[in-house]
Amino acid sequence: MKRYVAPVIALVMIVLISNSTYAQQTGNYYASFDGTKIYYEVKGEGFPVILIHGFSGTGEGWKRGPLYNDLLNAGYKVIILDQRGNGRSDKPHTDAAYANDAETKDIIGLANSLNLKKYDIVGYSRGSIIASRLLVLDKQRVQKAVLGGMGDAYTNPNWTRRVHAYKALMGDTSLHDVDDMMKYIHSNPFDELALALQQKYQPSTSKQELAKVQIPVLIIRGTEDKENGSETGLNKLIPQSKLSYVPGDHNSAGRSVQFSTDVLGFLK
Repeated sequence: MKRYVAPVIALVMIVLISNSTYAQQTGNYYASFDGTKIYYEVKGEGFPVILIHGFSGTGEGWKRGPLYNDLLNAGYKVIILDQRGNGRSDKPHTDAAYANDAETKDIIGLANSLNLKKYDIVGYSRGSIIASRLLVLDKQRVQKAVLGGMGDAYTNPNWTRRVHAYKALMGDTSLHDVDDMMKYIHSNPFDELALALQQKYQPSTSKQELAKVQIPVLIIRGTEDKENGSETGLNKLIPQSKLSYVPGDHNSAGRSVQFSTDVLGFLK
């Protein structure tokens, strides 16, 4: 009988490890339009809200601020995802994988796969740039949108910061206006080619397109956030938009209690 003790213990350990891994895996994957696997999580019931993270971030980052749990406690269905090239999603290394609004198409495809007839969106930083594309490309379903940490700079397809970020990620060390960003990127195990391609094909939404947006939009900016252009300029471009300020700089404002309070008040 003793000869069976070790195998039984080993089997129990495998089961325990498997259960632990399963418990930590709260999300799923879906294959986007080009086969890229996108990681996402859905939690809660009620009206769906899709949260879109910023550059080099992941959906998990939303859990570090109060908004994620506040939305759940308010009765919303909260959907987070890792955009392609980030986190647990695939990180393709081809130009075609990021061109022509690929990241926006990922979110539209996810909404399709979840059978969402209507939904709200909350973007922060680069997530707001992708959210703006949803205002154009999925305008029949998006009911309300929050654009956090963003001014009007992204309306320029030749935005200097985007161009410099792409070149720096490809190895150009002469562009010192993005030194802080590159120091952060180099200090983390990111896929830098995937990030570079995200910058190369980062979409712009024209002033003309924004002028046609007919749904309510909330623009939220940190009082100390001086990045990404003018928030008042963006406010003027979107007809039914309102502007709100919360404490913090670009990195902290989206995790503030006031940010969550303003978003919930707007969505309700």
